[in-house]
Amino acid sequence: MKGLVFNEFLEMVENKFGFQMSDSIISQSNLPTNGVYSSVGTYDYKELVSLVVALSKETNISVQDLLKIYGEYLFTIFVKNYSVFLVGVDNLFVFLCQIEEVIHVEVKKLYPDADLPKFKTEIINDKEMNLIYYSNKALYDFAVGLIHGAATYYKVNINVDKILQNEQGTEVLLNIKIID
Repeated sequence: MKGLVFNEFLEMVENKFGFQMSDSIISQSNLPTNGVYSSVGTYDYKELVSLVVALSKETNISVQDLLKIYGEYLFTIFVKNYSVFLVGVDNLFVFLCQIEEVIHVEVKKLYPDADLPKFKTEIINDKEMNLIYYSNKALYDFAVGLIHGAATYYKVNINVDKILQNEQGTEVLLNIKIID
């Protein structure tokens, strides 16, 4: 996982919970990196999981909810820093369909070692689509947060139902419905 993801997580923690909380969860997590990440470096995703688990213990917010909150936050950062991927895309479902074939292709050009999740999409109609998440990291709640962040950007309200396709959570069907 790229260092950018770790740095932005710690930035979110500082913004929402304060510097002391950020320092505390780094200390509790006993990280090989000691919580220091280069934005372009690659790190074990388990360090992020350790940080989220520590934050969950401190805040009594579930790990799943924290991953979703972080995904929503990170999408706002992506909008600021990578708005080129949003140019000419005026629809949430069209955007989500471009993740695998456009966005991840470009990310891989910049960072060949990036271990990205895979997505398969199917638009059912103008109000519903399925997105299948594939990743050995099983961070599907983080993906749900990113989807919610995208929905906020596109000014639509959505409901996302998660249907695990295996016990490990490495394949998850996300049914996305636009609600009025």
